[in-house]
Amino acid sequence: MPALLVALLLGIVAGLRAVTAPAVLWLMRHRSPVAYLLGVLALLEYAGDLSPKAPARTDLTALLARVVSGGFCGGAIALTSHVSLLLGVLAGALGAVIGAYGGLFIRLRAAELIGRVPAALLEDAVAIVGAVLVVEFA
Repeated sequence: MPALLVALLLGIVAGLRAVTAPAVLWLMRHRSPVAYLLGVLALLEYAGDLSPKAPARTDLTALLARVVSGGFCGGAIALTSHVSLLLGVLAGALGAVIGAYGGLFIRLRAAELIGRVPAALLEDAVAIVGAVLVVEFA
């Protein structure tokens, strides 16, 4: 899979769940204390997302966290693939914006059909499985 496509797809995952993309990337490629810390943070993010008081993913700080996460993952992919770092960061950041707004649209529709909590859990599963598949086939 082309590196910039991997960066874009991991960015989309970061748009759904900010910590999932880097957690899966590091857990699958670098079994280190940082990887395990990211895994714990991802679990906390899933729990926090279930709260009705969780901020909207399109709030400035939440969106910025997703963009930074996507850009970080895109940059990491670029560095290991001999692709322009800037292009990797931009692809990941763009993916995060797509994932945040696209994920919000789909999640709201899913919540209407199956309820808020099942929709959130379904989105968690999509983010995790999506990230694993992207990293596995990168």
